[in-house]
Amino acid sequence: MTDRTSVLLVDDQELIRKGFAMILDVEDDIVVVGEARDGADAVRKVAQLAPDVVLMDVQMPDMDGIAATERIVAEHPATRVVILTTFDDDEYLFASLEAGASGFLLKNCPPDELVQAIGREGHSLLAPEVTQRVIERSTSRAPRERDPRLETLTDRERDVLVAMARGQSNAEIAAGLFVSSATVKSHVSSILAKVQARDRVQAVILAHESGLMDDAD
Repeated sequence: MTDRTSVLLVDDQELIRKGFAMILDVEDDIVVVGEARDGADAVRKVAQLAPDVVLMDVQMPDMDGIAATERIVAEHPATRVVILTTFDDDEYLFASLEAGASGFLLKNCPPDELVQAIGREGHSLLAPEVTQRVIERSTSRAPRERDPRLETLTDRERDVLVAMARGQSNAEIAAGLFVSSATVKSHVSSILAKVQARDRVQAVILAHESGLMDDAD
């Protein structure tokens, strides 16, 4: 199948890589194309394999996941990097965000969350616990001024962005707005283009930093 999402698994522990591979190999629309044991190995493998998604550990010898993410995002912008983190590693989390990661999962997340995060929708996924920490960090440091880019959004796009910022998935947004998932995907793509966000993570942070959520019910 040519429409399957290709994944590179990056972790210095082989047991963890094999465990994730077992979870993903049963999915019809996902294929694991390779594994890497550290950041430097990941950079090389991305250049060779051009995966759609890299599932990236953070703490690794030689080159860590943050440095590898920065390299991969800069050199291969079509490849998304989803970071695996632990709840206590805030500094790694925010450094990864600055490096350009498109999603964050906790290592003990349920298998279905892992599958969703690297699925074919092309939008990032944030673990709920991680979302809250990102929001708290960004809003505590930023002035609450309405970003002019938000004025380019339609009312429905604003509704979708608010729902995204609340951590809702496309399916949940579709159910809440009584529209199809395809319509929501179209709105999300339009939102990212209008606010000049490279992914869902940046759009969510913008919604909170700009004070948009202060006006939401």
